[in-house]
Amino acid sequence: MARILLIDDDELLRDTVHQMLELDGHQVTEAADGGEGLRRFAQGRFDLVITDVLMPQVDGAQVIVELRRSHAALPILAISGGRRVLSPEFNLHTADLAGATHRLAKPFGRAQLQQAVAQALGA
Repeated sequence: MARILLIDDDELLRDTVHQMLELDGHQVTEAADGGEGLRRFAQGRFDLVITDVLMPQVDGAQVIVELRRSHAALPILAISGGRRVLSPEFNLHTADLAGATHRLAKPFGRAQLQQAVAQALGA
């Protein structure tokens, strides 16, 4: 189906989302942070990028801004669970401002992920 780049610093969540996406027939490439995600994006072709918003060093908003510079039409799904003082909605709003096309608050289930991916891919 789709080639998806999944960027998240939470290894357990990344592994779980990877498995859910593969069950739906998608080809998934993982990155553990924004810097690695940008490098992997430059090395391949992707139909969708799913990125966490809050990550150390290069965060999701920076990833989105960088990708928008050269790939204006690329679907980008921002995911966030927030942190102590910041709510997921605040983080997802920041991702919207950076150029994310879709959003999904953590925690989410497989059906929610399937719906968000389908919307992002225009299915």
